[in-house]
Amino acid sequence: MASLRRMHKQRSGERLSYISWIRTGLAPILGFLSKPYRTLRSYDASAVKPDLIAGLTVAIIALPQAMAYALIAELPPQTGLYAVIVGAVIGALWGSSNHLQTGPTNTTSLIVLSALLAVAQPGTPTYLVAAGLMAVIVGAIQLFMSVAQLGMMVNFISDAVIVGFTAGAGILIGVNQLRHLLRLTVPSLPSLWETLPLIAGHLSDAHLPSLLMGIGTIALMIALRRLNRRLPTALIAMVTAATIVALLGLDQQGMRVVGRLPRSLPPLTVLPLTDLTFVRRLAVGSLAVAAIALVESMSIARSISAHSGQHIDSNQEFFGQGLANLVVGFFSGYVVAGSFTRSAVNYNTGARTGLSNLFASLFVLLALFALAPFAAYVPLPALAGVIILTAFSLIERHEIVRIWRTNHGDRTTMIATLVATLVLHLEHAVLLGIGLSVAHYLLRTSQPRVRVVLPSDDFRYFTPRPDKPSCTQLGVVEILGDLYFGAVSHIETRIQENLRNNPSQRYLLLRMYPVENCDISGIHALESIVRLYRERGGDVFFVHVHRQVLQLMRATRFYDLVGADHFLAPDDAVTHLFHRVLDPAICIYECPVRVFSYCQNLPKRLDLACPQHVVHYPLDEVPTITVYALWAALHSTTPPQVIDVREPREFRRSHIPQANSIPFRRLIQNPSRVPIDDSIVLVCRGGRRSLQAAAYLLDRRHQDIHVLEGGMRMWEHEALLTALEIPEESAS
Repeated sequence: MASLRRMHKQRSGERLSYISWIRTGLAPILGFLSKPYRTLRSYDASAVKPDLIAGLTVAIIALPQAMAYALIAELPPQTGLYAVIVGAVIGALWGSSNHLQTGPTNTTSLIVLSALLAVAQPGTPTYLVAAGLMAVIVGAIQLFMSVAQLGMMVNFISDAVIVGFTAGAGILIGVNQLRHLLRLTVPSLPSLWETLPLIAGHLSDAHLPSLLMGIGTIALMIALRRLNRRLPTALIAMVTAATIVALLGLDQQGMRVVGRLPRSLPPLTVLPLTDLTFVRRLAVGSLAVAAIALVESMSIARSISAHSGQHIDSNQEFFGQGLANLVVGFFSGYVVAGSFTRSAVNYNTGARTGLSNLFASLFVLLALFALAPFAAYVPLPALAGVIILTAFSLIERHEIVRIWRTNHGDRTTMIATLVATLVLHLEHAVLLGIGLSVAHYLLRTSQPRVRVVLPSDDFRYFTPRPDKPSCTQLGVVEILGDLYFGAVSHIETRIQENLRNNPSQRYLLLRMYPVENCDISGIHALESIVRLYRERGGDVFFVHVHRQVLQLMRATRFYDLVGADHFLAPDDAVTHLFHRVLDPAICIYECPVRVFSYCQNLPKRLDLACPQHVVHYPLDEVPTITVYALWAALHSTTPPQVIDVREPREFRRSHIPQANSIPFRRLIQNPSRVPIDDSIVLVCRGGRRSLQAAAYLLDRRHQDIHVLEGGMRMWEHEALLTALEIPEESAS
């Protein structure tokens, strides 16, 4: 019975764990789905009027744009209208931004055209079905990114990619519309180098009235913009062009028109979702469209939120955009995204909530029923003129110049994306640009700046001063980036390079305030750096370590390895190192510079460290002895004589029990104090002074001279016996 109870409890626990896991997984989805309820519950009646006005204004702009952008994708005009009607409603209810207007855009329309041409010909039923299926695939990708909390991934696509792609798209859109402007019977091609020769070869077939209609539309829109930028220039120009066509009967004289629009709600479409071959053929293009649509939407939402002060939830916005595309695909539309023009108008006309976009959809739907017969007179050259002018605005000349003046990486990414957009298939160009953007990010973060800093003239802060000499004993280095697996090699190389340039520096102070993230590879790199300095008889100290980095150091035992006393307070770091770590004798007798504030009042006696007789003996040939070898020798039958060349106060603090004290300056002044025939081991704090003293004695025919590697610091580090009393022979 007891075993049955345990089994029952175990199974109950497993069921509860499974239910908890399901709830945890469903929580984000339920939160996203409940967005309309939260919006409607908090809706204020005072927002109805401004939202209605904004919705009407946006609808006036969206009506001609939707038809024009559908023309870019070689889709029927009503497809664009269905997309803006359905997409704006779903985006408004399930998106995050109060002002982002969802619908067809020029750049996504161009990518859709490029991707669809690979599977079907424009004007065929297959082409229409492929457009709807692509919208569903794009929506599924965006929904997955939302549920997986991958909203931050759009941050890896740089502005250089967007600027380069939109500039290239603007050129392609403008060139592609020339065939409608000239009424040429040529196929739509996404490549510039295919389209231009084709159009040039058919220029003799150009239709002059169509060209004049298109140029007139462009001229009218430019004039209206100069008169008042708030006017719905595209709608006015199209109404004017349609009126001229109707009055003069130009549609009967060969001018192509939009034709009658169906006066109906967006019809439901059956899509071949189970045709995996068809889905696979659209997959790459859909991925590119999904990426560009999300980046475009999030960039617009964040740009407007910077003025409105609204917080944007990127994952909720991903959900809204994904759901909008999913539904649009089933209701005879095509891919939608956030529109900058319509979103800016929505904000500037005083919209308070996302319901303004719902009102805009209703107004577009009413216009579709009311104005459908009038569309029979809208000339395609006029629509082409609207698109060409819009395409020209995609080439952000000022932003291109700004990026050109920045760094080499952004400049290269922008140019490569622009050229790829003009030469390659657009979906490949988009993915190439994204790849370059990510590669540039990884390259930049994998090579963070590792710079040597020195105190400012007033000693209030540290700053790079390449024109000033560094401290002889202490190097102060800042790591300007994260310590992760991609950056550790670069950081180690730079620190080793600094050590090669300053071989006398045995101590390192790492300033880590810019290091916000660290992984196990970063910990291994720090261990390697500490080991490098300690093997040289020095040490590494840390300052400005972020809490999360410090937690990782504790968890990996790096903190214990280094020691708590090696993590210093920013205001007291130099004070601690100067008084407790650095060798003041080196500052006085060997170091010619005054780097820190504490150096300013120190007496400099470099003449004592540089004897009148020049030392010819090479320092790197001076014999050395390890601490354990010396320990063994001192306990042998013929121990060597240990001479400590440090200052008396240092000697009094701690020394090898058998050592005699002959300070460096006294040894230089009177080398006869050292027996010429005895076996001598010279000792100092870290090995520097004893090395110079040994070279000085060897230069004067002393034979059996050794230097203790690492000096007293290494002796104490190995926990060997030390004494605190002063031998009588050295008291003088």
